[in-house]
Amino acid sequence: MKSFLTTEREFTPQLEFLTDPAEIIKGIHRQEWDSWAAFRLRVRAAELSLFTGFDDQLLIFPHLQERWRQVGLVPYPHQQATVKRVIGELRGRAILADEVGLGKTIEAGMIIKEYILRGLAKKILILTPASLCRQWAAELSQKFALYPVLAKGDFDWERYDLVIASLDLAKQEKNRKVIENLYYDLLVVDEAHKLKNPTTKNWQLVSRIRKKFFLLLTATPLQNDLKELFNLISLLRPGQLGSYRQFKRNFVADKRTAKNPEELRSLLSRVMIRNKRGPQITLPPRKVATMPLAPSPAEQELYQRVTAFVKAEYRKGERANVNPLTLITLQREVCSSSFAAVTTLFNLAQKAGVEDAEKIVALMELGRQLKENSKMNLVEEILRQTGEEKVIIFTEFLATQRYIHARLKRNGIQALTFDGSMSASKKDFTIGRFRRDPAHRVLICTESGGEGVNLQFCRTMINYDLPWNPMRLEQRIGRIHRLGQTREVYIYNLVTRGTIEEHLLKLLLEKIRLFEMVIGDTERIVNYFTREKSFESRVMGALVAAEDERELSRNLERLGDEILAGLNQPGRLSIDDLLTVPAEEQGRAVEAQG
Repeated sequence: MKSFLTTEREFTPQLEFLTDPAEIIKGIHRQEWDSWAAFRLRVRAAELSLFTGFDDQLLIFPHLQERWRQVGLVPYPHQQATVKRVIGELRGRAILADEVGLGKTIEAGMIIKEYILRGLAKKILILTPASLCRQWAAELSQKFALYPVLAKGDFDWERYDLVIASLDLAKQEKNRKVIENLYYDLLVVDEAHKLKNPTTKNWQLVSRIRKKFFLLLTATPLQNDLKELFNLISLLRPGQLGSYRQFKRNFVADKRTAKNPEELRSLLSRVMIRNKRGPQITLPPRKVATMPLAPSPAEQELYQRVTAFVKAEYRKGERANVNPLTLITLQREVCSSSFAAVTTLFNLAQKAGVEDAEKIVALMELGRQLKENSKMNLVEEILRQTGEEKVIIFTEFLATQRYIHARLKRNGIQALTFDGSMSASKKDFTIGRFRRDPAHRVLICTESGGEGVNLQFCRTMINYDLPWNPMRLEQRIGRIHRLGQTREVYIYNLVTRGTIEEHLLKLLLEKIRLFEMVIGDTERIVNYFTREKSFESRVMGALVAAEDERELSRNLERLGDEILAGLNQPGRLSIDDLLTVPAEEQGRAVEAQG
């Protein structure tokens, strides 16, 4: 195979001296001219700068064909096109910004393996959240025959060539100093949206690491502020967007509104690739069912009294004795289970004064009288209907998780629990057992536990309670509705009548039409609100301002109208506005690249 680099003889032009040779010799003595060795290096650099791409054929396909057949991996056309573009046109420095569930890790693994096979990368560092380190190691070993070392404790950074480490470990002072003195052929950073602030240790560490090739992986490169996008791009390729002053003058109308979008889109396309679901990238259909249920009289009384307490405290504003975030949590908990609400009420009672403590203890006693919750009756009915199917139950709260587990165990249903406090090895063991053991057909998962976990071997999910953030709900579904899922997906949303849950789901279903959207659209909804005025606080505001159910419904209806009006505001852009290629053009691009 002919090398993509020209030989020195082919490249070196015939020189015609237009200057007196004596003057040249004098210049050499005065060191005004490069040495021959320096000239050779400059020629080599110019030679490399003329290189625009690799051969059309990727080496990984013949090399990994048998392994991929064994593990059932068939790279999608968009993944192949991404790999070719990164190692060719983008020269190994890119932000992989595919929507959640479209296989960014697979793309990165293909790029790593291709560079290794071509002899262009040996020393490689992968930085990722601690919870994803083992998942990365499993992906690379199973699908790419790459066997990384997981950094932990007093790690020898110089000894190993392929290393996976958490950002938290790498930025520790003793490790940072060693890493910054090394040179890496390839640096990969997952969950790269955590690098948007240049004042953080994460950003500073990554910026100081010396590297040739550089990959950043994130589904949300733009969230609340165009400056964050500038920081991320500048980390990858300094100067791509000019200085921040130039960027702000040329492209920023306000922090969420861009000007000159076509020019900005062109600059971003040279460093960032975003694949979206569409005609060329399809997933099996998802079926979403709303499961309304009537609370028992005792549950209804607990909900009404806790809600009245929350409203009264929230309306006090700065005079309130309870943190507003705690009040939002309590309101969400009482929709989840009496056990979750009682846990928070107990903590509040310990900190409250005598008068407030009496009110809180009265609510606690009311909650403690409830030995069962009506939602579990519906859960058990769904489990009976699903037969032998594996089922994931999502809840936001540990107390609710413990109750669900105890109730299922009492009724002879074996279940496993999964939450963010578990060690990485215990998480791996639990997921493996859930996948392989027919006896354990239920996994009860908390929000933090499910972050970054791939569960596409399962196709049924029960949302025991609803998060007040549309993005979190979509991220839950993304655990099973992602590339690799081959079957129709079923989502059951449990909703208690007469609660804020019922009104919130109506907003998401009828006004925003959440479940009909793709992930990029839901990002736009969440990102419409700044951190200071989050979606959760807006929902809470609608609840507190309402005197009855009818007024609450009107308040949330207005909130839905405000969201839609904001999304349709001219010039307000998401990353999809800036990067998305129309589906028909995307299809032609994939076909053109093989």
